[in-house]
Amino acid sequence: LRKNTMAKKKKVKEEEVEKKIYPSNVLGLDISTACIGASIVYDDGINEPEIKYITHIVPKLPKDKTGIEALILRKEIFERDFLTKIKEMNISECVIESPIKHAMSGNSSAQTIAQLLQFNGLLSEAVYRVLGIVPNYVTSFDARMQSFPELLSVRKFNKKGEVYPIKHFKKALKDGNLVLFGTYPFDCDKKSIMMDMVKEKYPDIEWVKNSKGELKKENYDACDSLVCALAYINTKRYGELKPEVTYSEINETDDTWEVKYITKVWNNTYNKAIVIKKETKV
Repeated sequence: LRKNTMAKKKKVKEEEVEKKIYPSNVLGLDISTACIGASIVYDDGINEPEIKYITHIVPKLPKDKTGIEALILRKEIFERDFLTKIKEMNISECVIESPIKHAMSGNSSAQTIAQLLQFNGLLSEAVYRVLGIVPNYVTSFDARMQSFPELLSVRKFNKKGEVYPIKHFKKALKDGNLVLFGTYPFDCDKKSIMMDMVKEKYPDIEWVKNSKGELKKENYDACDSLVCALAYINTKRYGELKPEVTYSEINETDDTWEVKYITKVWNNTYNKAIVIKKETKV
């Protein structure tokens, strides 16, 4: 029975490998009713993913168009002005940021959530009909974690913005408790952090700026679409994300605790360090 089970697992893994599409142009979408971020990323399964295209689409309508009619008209604009134009780019896969995270956050009204879900469904259908692709979905949380796993670390601050005491770090390291944005305060601007990560990794991207030379807010939707595509590519290449702490040490001086540790995600390792002042309660 054990041999049969092992054989079945091996067969499933082999089938999963065969399902991977290489080379591939991956379409990433971040959908809101006001603006749609879109990215096309080339993935050959070996080299660094290459950004082929990154943009945003703002479907503008007359003010008298509301409700489901407005969503349908925005879908038609997206289909006409974007999907039909990229049809010849040999898109083979699509990943869309799932609206589920918005629905569970409690920060949006029921009407807003309903509209977002409806619009997501309309655009998913358009992708399938125009490009012949069944979309995949990823939450914003998973997209951020899987695209930039170096953001995973031991939680540094409590909800009051205070650095945790040393006993917290000892337990977190022992348990391998790594969290997304762990080195940032709870109320950090996550969209700005992701923008900074993308700008550092892809300095050649030309972002849209206003007359003052400042980044326009639509860039953040484009950035989120790229994050979705990168996350999808990483999980396709490396499988389920299982972060772990592979090494840690805590050194004490008269005034501080110095915490050093190494995290491992997939085949990559990241060196982490934090210095805690002794006035932080032990």
